[in-house]
Amino acid sequence: MINDEWPEPGDFRTFIIQNSTFNIRRIDRYRNCHGTMGLRMMPSTDYIDRLFRMVVGLSLWLGLCAFCVSESAAMDIAILQSSGIPAYREAVAGLKATGPIGASYTEYDLQGDLELGKKLARKLRASNASLVVAVGLKAALAAKVEIVDIPIVYMMILDPLKHQLTAANMTGTVLEIPLDRQVKIMRIFLPTLHRIGTLYDPAKNASRVKNAVEQAEVFDVQVKGLPVESEKDIPQQLRALFSDSEALWLIPDSAILTHESIPFILESALARRIPVIGFSPEFTRLGALLSMSIDYGDVGRDTGLLVKRILDGEGLLPLYPVPIERLKITVNLKTARFLNLTFTREQMGLVDEIF
Repeated sequence: MINDEWPEPGDFRTFIIQNSTFNIRRIDRYRNCHGTMGLRMMPSTDYIDRLFRMVVGLSLWLGLCAFCVSESAAMDIAILQSSGIPAYREAVAGLKATGPIGASYTEYDLQGDLELGKKLARKLRASNASLVVAVGLKAALAAKVEIVDIPIVYMMILDPLKHQLTAANMTGTVLEIPLDRQVKIMRIFLPTLHRIGTLYDPAKNASRVKNAVEQAEVFDVQVKGLPVESEKDIPQQLRALFSDSEALWLIPDSAILTHESIPFILESALARRIPVIGFSPEFTRLGALLSMSIDYGDVGRDTGLLVKRILDGEGLLPLYPVPIERLKITVNLKTARFLNLTFTREQMGLVDEIF
């Protein structure tokens, strides 16, 4: 009867029927022992038909998956690194964790040499790379000059707009935490805070401090920035800030924050019982009350998601630089006790690391 209802032996469906005898025999044994009354079971031909459809569907699904993987595998993503420092390696590992599945990655190291970076960028321009990830400022600058027809995504750059990384084929993630988020977090841990002081190099950070002054006003916070032309000006400018500030806010500035000046700044602030707000867990470990920072792995992971969006066609260039979503908050409880500050359970729930 089965041969009348199904195609001739040799096709895939007949193979399924011929390999389903176990189920048919089991039904026959049950009927012989118990009779057919009350037997509620799918007819054998219906069962075989359903099994056939399931196997065919599974085969099509596996074929589709293989097709998708082969398509992703065809993507060659070039990674151009300014140097091989650990922070960059951590970011690259995060990038690979969230980037397109099956993509191949080829890495190039500038070794801190911008001219070598331009040479490598020219090589990439002639390659089959689907996209270039520039890690660090020198890599991004080299890619911008030499590559115009391949998407470039940068990461691990503090202020990309300041360095005019605005080509039509470029976008990326921003290493800096948006100022409004920083002020909000400051007010969460220091609710009565209204006056913040900061030191800055006018040649590097004048625009950043100006923006901070404007944005902080929205939260009823006054930011007072004093310029420092050289390291010898730090003691005098610190005294001026401490006389009219409720907290000292450290911003990334290599001209002011050196191995020699950092201990002096932190000790001077604590001596005046002024809380210091930093931008790295290391500042918190050394005595700052609070620091807000970005994990380099998170930078890479967010950049990997951005790369995936662009290659999937969900994000069309040019795109405005994307801030990193997750922040790392650290507090120093010894410094808090010294300053007679206590934090609630809700405040401590926001903290990632305690010193």
